[in-house]
Order: sequence, then C-alpha cells, then structure tokens
Amino acid sequence: MNIEVKPRIKPPLDPDFLPASLWNRSYRAAVDATGNAQGLALALKRPSGSVSVFQTRVFPHTGEYVALNECYIERLLKFLLWQKGGYHVTVAGDPAIADYLRTVYSTTGARKFDYEFMGTKVYGHPMTFESMPFDPRLTSNESGSELGRHLDGCRIGFDLGGSDRKCSAVIDGEVVFTEEIVWDPYFETDPEYHFQGINDTLKRAAEKLPRVDAVGGSAAGVYVDNEVRVASLFRGVAPDDFERRVRRIFFDLQKLWDNIPFVVVNDGEVTALAASMSLEANGVLGISLGTSQAGGYVTPQGTITDWLNELAFVPIDYRPNAPVDEWSGDGGVGAQYFSQQAVARLLPSAGIDVPADMPFAERLSTTQALMAGGDDRARKIFETIGVYLGYAIAHYADFYDLQHALILGRVTSGEGGDIIIAKATEVLNAEFPELAKSIKLHQPDEKSKRHGQAVAAASLPSIV
Repeated sequence: MNIEVKPRIKPPLDPDFLPASLWNRSYRAAVDATGNAQGLALALKRPSGSVSVFQTRVFPHTGEYVALNECYIERLLKFLLWQKGGYHVTVAGDPAIADYLRTVYSTTGARKFDYEFMGTKVYGHPMTFESMPFDPRLTSNESGSELGRHLDGCRIGFDLGGSDRKCSAVIDGEVVFTEEIVWDPYFETDPEYHFQGINDTLKRAAEKLPRVDAVGGSAAGVYVDNEVRVASLFRGVAPDDFERRVRRIFFDLQKLWDNIPFVVVNDGEVTALAASMSLEANGVLGISLGTSQAGGYVTPQGTITDWLNELAFVPIDYRPNAPVDEWSGDGGVGAQYFSQQAVARLLPSAGIDVPADMPFAERLSTTQALMAGGDDRARKIFETIGVYLGYAIAHYADFYDLQHALILGRVTSGEGGDIIIAKATEVLNAEFPELAKSIKLHQPDEKSKRHGQAVAAASLPSIV
C-alpha cells in the first residue's frame, strides 16, 4: 500500500519535493478510510516537569500497514522532539511502535544524533522510551512565561549567526545604531575567537551609547539560564575546551561588563519575540531564513514556552532521497530548504555557476544581486523556496496554534523575499484555503529584516 501525494504546485527547481503536510493528510485520510483507526499518543517530558502530548491515529500495526505507520510515527516524533523537546518519551498505543522508536532513536539507530542531542547534551538525562496502552485522556502539562519587551535605558542587543554578528544600540526603545560584522565561527577551534568576536560586537555598540545598562543576545542552539548547552556556532570547539571556556562564555562576558543585566536565549525565541513586537499580536510563529533556519513561537496568550522550536531540524520533505543536513545526518529537514544553504543547493539546478569554494553567504549575495538585475534563474530559486514555505507553514499549523507567521532573515532581503511570500501564499490558497483564511503571512520592513532580531534581543533583560 502506498500513500498517494500529488502537489498542485511544484517547486520549479525541485519537482520531486514531497510535502510532509500533504503526505500526513493523505495518510490520516487513508487511516480513517479503513474504519479501524487505532489511537496513538506521544508524550514528551522535560526536566522542568512539563509534558507535551500529541494525540493522533494510525493503521492497525500489522501486515502492509507496519511500514506506513513507522514512516508516519518516526517523522512525527522527529518533529515533536525539535519543536517541543524532551528526554523521556511515552508511547501510548501498540507496544511494537514503542519498540520501533526505541530502536531508531538509540546509539546505533538512524536517529543517533537526535538521541544524543535530546538526552545528555541538552537535558542531562539519557533519552528513554516507555510504552503504555492508548488513553485518550492524556493531556499536556505546559507553562508559559513572559520574555523581553523591556526597552527602558541604554541597551545593547546582539544576534550571533553563522556568517555574521549583528548588534544594535537602543536608547529608551529608539535604535541609534545597528551593524553587521562578518565572521566564520562554525569550525573555529579556539574558544577565544568566539569570546573576542562577541566582545568586539558589544564594544562597537557601546561606543554609540552614553552608558550600557543591559545586554541581551540571541544565538542558534540551546541555552538554559545563559549557559550554553549545545550550539552549532561552537561545533568546532573540542569537548574539553567547550566545558572550560564556552559553556559559561556569557557569564564571563557579563563579568567583563561589570555584571550588568545580561540575558542570552535561543535565536528562535527572539525571532518570535521580534515578530510579536513588530506585529503587536500574539499566536505568532517567527521563521528566520539565514545561515540556517530559526523559529520561535509566541502563544495566543503572549507567552514563551520552554519548547525548543528548532525548525532547522524539523522534517518538511518526506521523499526518501531528500537533501541531507550535514550536521544531523537527516534528510528533508528545514535547514536545507530555508537558509543560505538552500540557496547554495539550488544554484546548480538554476544553471548558475559559482566557484566551488565560495562561502554560502557570498553565494546568497550573488544570487540576490542577480535577482536585482532581473535574472530569471535567480527568480526560480526564490520561487522554489516560496513553494517549500507554503507547504511547510501548512505542516507547522498541525502543531502550532497559529494566526500569524513573520518571515524574516537575510535570505528574504530584497525582491527575493517578496517572491518567497507570494509563492507561499499561492500554495496556501491552492492547497489549504482554510489556512489561507486563518493565517496571515508578514514581512518586516527592510531594516527590521536584517536587524530586528538584535533589537528584540536588547529588550530581554529587565533593569532593576
């Protein structure tokens, strides 16, 4: 048995793209058509005690249905792990499904990266699985908290990306200075490179302020109470050096800056905060297309959760030979579709030749320059990303209570950003008209696109 998926709109440069949103809908429709759907729930627990529960339905786990169930549930758990996080997974349903997931998410399984990341690296606990009978009464136990929105005083906000460091100087909510500094942190082995680079960014902003009352920052990765748990920015640093110099790097910087209020969080959370502040609305998913993909979420109540919202690792393409993320080793995940990596990947298909050693950031700049000159090959790259985005937003809507999506980041600068939004809107109208009516897509203005993250970061600390 196969799940038939026929997208109405195909990405111009990637016609084999298999949208997760359509596959999942077709799968659930096929399950319902059997008249024998089986209940299944996945509960993800975090050290704080919060638990996220996702209820769904699957085929009876026998015969030809087994392979389909395994595909659906493995991709579903992958999404939930990177959306919400968790080290202990309870599988309420057929115990054979729990056994399968326990094998895949293990030190020897296909999802070894996720198993190790979600276990000891992030949460300090081995990742474990528990099986129990299905219970429709299982519910989530989650909490939210306020984040940022403080603009009083003289503040510095920074955002650490894989190709640049952005900073802003803010006085009583008014931006007086913004700047980008190019750097290349991914494979830098010396922690001092990172420390001095971040401090240089702070000093540049401080020169534009009469004093510095607080510093707020964002970066890709997982940060708990200003402590670096796991972050791609520091992937080149050896484990011993990471423990010695990186894990508490922001505490060391705070000491250097006279112990003023200093808050650093995941860039996805600040993306969501920037979106909510810009739109003056809640129920917002912020999606940043930059060096990688960042995501964050503000609930309809205006709070931030303790979820991860690492959309870069969330699967959106279900084809077996989907492009593979070089860090996690998984195919079809967001980083390969919504980032400068995506642009670089699509260049050959567009017929645009660039030097093999050209950095991804320069490949993006080259593509954007061609776009500005009316090059149709460049246009097709942004149209392709836009089609990806339309189907991905429909997929996200299965997991988020979503009324607004703010699309930002370096990839969306210039005319290419308008094309991305237009194609995403076209997909939603054609495939998901009910979502097209309920979800509004937004772009910040050009200045906010490139610096909104750092400005929102400046609002993180409270000045007592």
